[in-house]
Order: sequence, then C-alpha cells, then structure tokens
Amino acid sequence: MQADHGNQDILLDNIDRDIINQIQSDFPITPRPFQAIAERIGITEQDVITRIGHLKKKKIIRRIGGNFVPEKLGFVSTLCAAKVPEDRIDHFTDVVNRYPGVTHNYQRENHYNIWFTFITSSIEEIENNLIQISETTGISEILNLPATKVFKIRAEFLV
Repeated sequence: MQADHGNQDILLDNIDRDIINQIQSDFPITPRPFQAIAERIGITEQDVITRIGHLKKKKIIRRIGGNFVPEKLGFVSTLCAAKVPEDRIDHFTDVVNRYPGVTHNYQRENHYNIWFTFITSSIEEIENNLIQISETTGISEILNLPATKVFKIRAEFLV
C-alpha cells in the first residue's frame, strides 16, 4: 500500500498492514497487548512496538486508545462547524485545540470550513466553551450540532 502524505510517499509492508488491522478494532486487553499482537502475526513483541513507533512518527497512526460512548459515562458530545476566513484558520484551530474536550478538528471545503467534535460534562459547558472560542477568535458563526441518534459507532479500515 502506498499513501500520499504531503509530498512524500509512505510504503507499508504486509507486517505494517497486519499490525494496523490488529490494533484498530481488536486490540487485546491484556497486560502485554503488543506481545499478543506479535503472537497473532508471527513477529516479536519488540518488533510490534518498534513498528508502531515508526508508524506514529510517519503520522500513519495518530494515537492508540479506547473509544467510549460519552453518554454512558455522563458526558455529552456535539459536532461543531464554523465559518472561518482563510487567513484566520490557523489561529482559530489553535484556540479550538486548546480545549481538552475537542477530539477531532478538520478543515473542509464548504462555507462552514472548520468542523470539530466536542465532548464535555454538560451541554452548558460546551455552549460556554463555544462562546469563549468565539470571543477569543472573533469568529461568531459557530454551529452547535448535537447528535439526536447514533447510526454508526465503528469505523474499520482494512489496509
């Protein structure tokens, strides 16, 4: 597999693919998860750890961690969209990313060109944070779009 990352091409061999496929949906919950992955694909634990380190350094893997259902843990989540002038995108996204409840932040080709997700302990906290973001950045048009029903809770990308 070859992925374009900026101007550089990133090559993945079959072992990298196997590791990625193992960790994204079937991560072992054991004291030594990388050992379990290694046994599944026939390499050493250290090879798994080293390869994951390289994949993270190449920005193929952003993070390894659990996903949870916010509502079941007493949190609320929302999707936000903002209209941000091109020359203010970097500042706006830097401000948004300072909030620990922001889990994703993307630029898109749309009138609403910055989209981010927010998870906090209450809808009031989200609303207050959005007011603060607006005041700090001068961007007044930020939509708060909380989900009313979840239709898909899993994404898996076999490589």
